[in-house]
Amino acid sequence: MGKVTIKDVAREAGVSISTVSNALNDVDVLNPATKAHVLKVAERLNYVPNLNGKLLKSGESKMLGFFTTSVSGPYFYVLVEAMARECEKLGYGLNIVVAKDKQVILSNILGRRVDGGIIFEDLTIDEKDVATMEKEKVHAVFLDRVMKKDTMGSVIFDSYVAGYEATKYLISLGHKKIAYISGMDTMYDSVQRQEGYLAALKEYQLEMDENYLLHGYFDEASTYNAVKSFIHLHPEKLPDAFLAGNDVSAIGCIKALKSEGYQIPEDISVMGFDDIELAKYFSPPLTTVKNQIARQGILAIDQLVQMIQKKEKGKIQKLPGEIIVRHSSNVKIDRTNRF
Repeated sequence: MGKVTIKDVAREAGVSISTVSNALNDVDVLNPATKAHVLKVAERLNYVPNLNGKLLKSGESKMLGFFTTSVSGPYFYVLVEAMARECEKLGYGLNIVVAKDKQVILSNILGRRVDGGIIFEDLTIDEKDVATMEKEKVHAVFLDRVMKKDTMGSVIFDSYVAGYEATKYLISLGHKKIAYISGMDTMYDSVQRQEGYLAALKEYQLEMDENYLLHGYFDEASTYNAVKSFIHLHPEKLPDAFLAGNDVSAIGCIKALKSEGYQIPEDISVMGFDDIELAKYFSPPLTTVKNQIARQGILAIDQLVQMIQKKEKGKIQKLPGEIIVRHSSNVKIDRTNRF
């Protein structure tokens, strides 16, 4: 026997197709006994409603998209899990699209394959693309870019303040030579954290050595190599502390320093951002800025759904960080006898 259709249910129940449709969609126009009879027949026949047809009529897919170039690393594990749970709670599915070509996101979102998108801004969506999305009334929330349009908003970390406060904390320990390990120069969080770092150095009138700006790309291996190269090229300029753009970079930094015989934090303090799960278990446990990663995912989904349902317009939501002090940072110890 082929797939059971709504016509089969109507014929078996002895009612019209519209009556079956009203019963299945809980439209309050039927006699309760009629509705119960139709539902019983549908269940007996194992009728599965054509969801695609139903959604096509409503103009909705009930699917949201998350667009990014990568989902690897602890940040994305937490973020995606939080978004998926919130989607389920609100009655939506979540498509995760990993691609380096921004045309993939544009074809998905402009082609209405999803009702709206969460965009992690390493996809370099330019102003022309944003203008097109705005014209087409596309619903989107950006996670690494400030955005405020009627149908587009953002949920970001207050990375400038976090970078400033983290640097100020290291300064309070007596560190005057502080290096910063950046992520991607095109990414909001990386740039803002570095700007906060530079602002704190300027406020406390500490010299900023250009050699103290390392590129770790938010990656453990890249950071490990960058720190090793720095030590070999500038052994006389070793900083008192490293502020890494995220915890993964901080871990790569610590491993590089240990491989060269340095003790953390006795010789050098190291601090990161995010407070990933591993941070508390690493040796030494990592001092870091706790970012509300799960909260970011939940707020992004909530804002997107609110815009889709025309309950609110796009807005900027900024989440504060919190310094978590563990054992990878310490008061400055005189290291002059090491060299």
